[in-house]
Amino acid sequence: MRLAEIRELLQFRPIEWDATTRRLDRCLTIDDLRRAARRRLPGVVFGYIDGAADDEVTLAENRAAFSQWQFAPQVLQDVSAPDLSAPFFDGRRYDLPLALCATGYTRMTHPDGEVAVAAAAKKHNIPYGLSTVGNTSIEDLCAGQHGDLWFQLYVLRDRAKARSLVDRAQASGYGVLEVTIDTPVAGLRRRDVRNGLTIPPSLRPSALADIGMHPSYWTNMLRAPTLQFANLGSPDVGEDKVSAANMANTFDPTLNWDDIAEIRTWWHGPLFLKGPVGPQDAKRAISVGVDGLHLSNHGGRQLDRSVPALELVAPVREAIGDEPAIVLDSGIRHGADIAVAIALGANLCAVGRPYLYGLAVGGEHGVSRVVDIFKAELQRTIQLLGVTSLVELRDRGPELIRRKP
Repeated sequence: MRLAEIRELLQFRPIEWDATTRRLDRCLTIDDLRRAARRRLPGVVFGYIDGAADDEVTLAENRAAFSQWQFAPQVLQDVSAPDLSAPFFDGRRYDLPLALCATGYTRMTHPDGEVAVAAAAKKHNIPYGLSTVGNTSIEDLCAGQHGDLWFQLYVLRDRAKARSLVDRAQASGYGVLEVTIDTPVAGLRRRDVRNGLTIPPSLRPSALADIGMHPSYWTNMLRAPTLQFANLGSPDVGEDKVSAANMANTFDPTLNWDDIAEIRTWWHGPLFLKGPVGPQDAKRAISVGVDGLHLSNHGGRQLDRSVPALELVAPVREAIGDEPAIVLDSGIRHGADIAVAIALGANLCAVGRPYLYGLAVGGEHGVSRVVDIFKAELQRTIQLLGVTSLVELRDRGPELIRRKP
């Protein structure tokens, strides 16, 4: 072999001097990003993101539910021009059937927090949900012109404050209101207790040592604005700020169907319920004016041993018919998971932990990397299935997937 031929074969990648780009280039899957996030974050912070309630049975079963489905591809189809665009409720169309759902304490993962996530969502033309307990205010996030924003509402004991949150989101142009209905009380997240992430904090010496091993994390946190629940409380008008210490006491355990009907009168746009909604509750929700269901068990962070959210998709779709929208989260880690959900009847999938891993590793660019990974995996999956669009995938779902024997 000639020297010129050897040089042609042994082409080395140019040196990448940017550390963030190097980290992200090494991450080919969501699991890669999870491992990278674990290395970059203090254990108490990673445990908060990664953990779930009680024995974390639901956390594991959410993932296992997707592996129970097999693909039955159709062959010899022209799949040269796949269309991943996702028609959604009220004439909306996203570039991908993916949403970045609301998470609390987002700026604990990275100083740019919700602003970085919203910017990545806008770049990819997918929606992003801001949490009631977000670290960026409704108005500040909207002021950045960050695309299609949804607002996730925890209904508070103080109904005037809850109404104010809805009014603020409406005035700021948020497109969808999601009412979370699975938090009458807080789930017990044992990892947080073991790690000392309690109120007040009770960190073990090992946790303090681990914190000391992540100086860059703390340097970035100290340079950033103080973490706070930006949407709750207004000291300038004499209100007490809601803190982590009293947050659990602000959610209303009396929330019921009459309240959902009342919230429907507050909000003039699309209204979704977010939680482990079964077929009968789904029909009742539609009857009181709800426009869609976000099927979720909070990623296993509330009631452990809950039915995997994926298992609710087909029966809820059968119960409510073709028109109301269905969003699914809890356990999605691969574009093939999205394909399974669409084939079963979902319109859109949503993720929380995956983008937090990306945020921890690379800020906005890390979140964008997460979306790129899901997009590439989904495109490859539908092409190998022999379909060219998500509409075709959903219409032909029963032919293309089957449960393992």
